[in-house]
Amino acid sequence: MRRLLLTIVAALAMTSLYAQNDMVEATQKATLAKEFLDNGEYQNALTGFQEALALAQGCGEEGFSLVTTCKTIIPKTMRAIARKALQDGDYDKAVSSLKDVAAFAGEYGDTQSVTNAKTLIPQILVKKAGILLDEGKYEEAAQACNEALAEDPSNGIAALRLGMALESSGNYWNAVDAYEKASKNGQAKNAAAKLGKCYLLRALDELKSKDFSAAVKDAVSSNGYVPNPQALQIAGNASMMSGDRAGAIKYFEQYLSAAPSAANIGQVAYVVGALCQEGGDNTKAMEYFSKAVSDPTYGAEAKKALDALGKASKRKR
Repeated sequence: MRRLLLTIVAALAMTSLYAQNDMVEATQKATLAKEFLDNGEYQNALTGFQEALALAQGCGEEGFSLVTTCKTIIPKTMRAIARKALQDGDYDKAVSSLKDVAAFAGEYGDTQSVTNAKTLIPQILVKKAGILLDEGKYEEAAQACNEALAEDPSNGIAALRLGMALESSGNYWNAVDAYEKASKNGQAKNAAAKLGKCYLLRALDELKSKDFSAAVKDAVSSNGYVPNPQALQIAGNASMMSGDRAGAIKYFEQYLSAAPSAANIGQVAYVVGALCQEGGDNTKAMEYFSKAVSDPTYGAEAKKALDALGKASKRKR
């Protein structure tokens, strides 16, 4: 029994000795890390503080003070690494360092550091996306924006730049979704013109592919964001091609009102006259045929239609 007790005492003594040695080493590493930090050698400083923390955590109460110091200074050192990376234009490293801050601070309950890091991450990604857009790297820009939105779904600037990247690569369909998200998150003014353009481009593609109902819908949406006679003309053409006479007349009339000096004003007036005549509204047909008589292409046909309708009207009397 006495022998066992002596063994235990000896073991405790050795443990205490090991702890003392670890504490000495931890203090030395922390001191060296502080020198690295003061000299701007942030990566070496981070490594030193992390090693010091690991050693001090095994030293019980004796290491408590150093543990507390390391837990405070490690996130600051990580942020310094992120700032330096940002200054150097290394956005990926900056984001990675801030993610390390959030993970480390979260492990030790430092909620303020977690919040600060998570706030900065999407801002850096948005800045990266802007540079990639300027360089014409649209796929990479879209990826950076999606990463920013994963961190902050309500980031309107990230959604706006995502729309710009998708639009520039010809993906008008998904660009509209991104712009609408941007519009709902503080970027309504900036997104409006871009939405108008994307809806217009979609309508043109749908008209070419004979998806007439979709072309009308997107053309009307385009005109709703930014009044545009071309969108009204597309809506009129799509309605006419789908057999929607009333819709075609409505949108062509809106086009004529919105673009009274357009080069094709006579042509469109003639089409409206023909549609009205087809629908049995001869009075309105004559009104629009009279607006087309001076058109170099359709003027002669418009005059013939007017003469025929005039004679028919006299016979009825």
